[in-house]
Amino acid sequence: MLHVVSKNNVPTKEALALKDALEEQGIMVYKELHDGFKTIDLALPKAKINIEVDGIQHLTSPKQILADLERGYYSHKNGYDTMHIPNEMIRLHLPEISTALAEAAKTREKRIYVHVN
Repeated sequence: MLHVVSKNNVPTKEALALKDALEEQGIMVYKELHDGFKTIDLALPKAKINIEVDGIQHLTSPKQILADLERGYYSHKNGYDTMHIPNEMIRLHLPEISTALAEAAKTREKRIYVHVN
């Protein structure tokens, strides 16, 4: 999956905080990348994980929910899985989320490397 940096989108402070926390744990993170279909908040390419840091509208707007489901489908078709993390969870639980996500990403990277080689 080719990622191209999007020049139009500005990451939220929560997305940037998560990016920094993951990078401190040795995870390569790209922000605001376009995959040919949509812009992704954060991407962990070695683990094939996309992360969307979402506002409340992602849980309360039927139109947004449907759009997110479609977006997830296209990511999955390209071999990536998408996590949705509400902004509020990042604000309240950044250390726990970043630690668990970094460990999961490292585990997944190893699995992907084994399958490729």
